[in-house]
Amino acid sequence: MASPNNTSQGSPNGGKTKKPYLQTIVFGAISLSAYLYVFKNEQWVTDTFTMGGWHWVYPIGTALAFSFVHGAFGSNLLTVLGLEAKK
Repeated sequence: MASPNNTSQGSPNGGKTKKPYLQTIVFGAISLSAYLYVFKNEQWVTDTFTMGGWHWVYPIGTALAFSFVHGAFGSNLLTVLGLEAKK
């Protein structure tokens, strides 16, 4: 009889999962590039994002994109470091 804590059952590679090294690097590079671009062009960003009217879409879209990319990077980084949520 197998113990309930046996994590290797049902997993083809003995309970070990591949760590997302490539995704961490890709999302980290995208995140870093996006932050550098915004800070390097802060005057253009300020002028464009404060035009009013329908231009409200720009800051909202940018915030969503930054949130997704930064969140994906953070999640993958924590997985690579071996930090997982308690079950």
